[in-house]
Amino acid sequence: MIALSPEVQVAVARVRDEVAALHAELVRNGLVVWTGGNVSGRVPGADLFVIKPSGVSYDDLDPANMILCTLDGEVVPDTPGSDRSPSSDTAAHAYVYRHMTDVGGVVHTHSTYATAWAARGESIPCVITAMADEFGGDIPVGPFAIIGDDSIGRGIVETLSGHRSRAVLMQSHGPFTIGRDARDAVKAAVMLEDVARTIHIARQLGDPLPIERAAVDALFDRYQNIYGQPGGAA
Repeated sequence: MIALSPEVQVAVARVRDEVAALHAELVRNGLVVWTGGNVSGRVPGADLFVIKPSGVSYDDLDPANMILCTLDGEVVPDTPGSDRSPSSDTAAHAYVYRHMTDVGGVVHTHSTYATAWAARGESIPCVITAMADEFGGDIPVGPFAIIGDDSIGRGIVETLSGHRSRAVLMQSHGPFTIGRDARDAVKAAVMLEDVARTIHIARQLGDPLPIERAAVDALFDRYQNIYGQPGGAA
């Protein structure tokens, strides 16, 4: 039994609300079908995260059936939702949180265009400014891994460690994105599908023109550090 302080209980409730609401963004942006895909969020001030239950319709998701897990991927007993099985990707999310301490949110989808690139085992080249802004370079491909243990998580961490991209295309599987919190990771998933689609279409017309590395660096710096309103609003 894990004893949660009043402060942590408040933080858990806040993350439950956020993660439940963000799943609707996956549907609204056309990133998932049926019950596939998942969002998780780290609980500030605790070695815990919140993730969706496995195989539950998006229409039926709410804060009460989000599942609280330890960073080992174990369900915290006697908490709301603990009578359900967590997402089949829970071990992967847990591995990311354990090994990338600055990550506060993880998202997985099977969005059409990003998954098509993953099926080819091909990274998405940084050939448009929106991609330089958001990801700071190419979207890399991670290794093929079977669902069920932390193999996918290991592949995510190995691929994204030291990389500016907040997205990885797990070969023959689909995209995973990370962020400073769950909302930031969802934004990355939305932007990933957008650039995956645009660059796929561009390649049907010919070879996309590369952007010089110095320009990519400048675009990334401006977008990450100057763009938007004071306080971080984009």
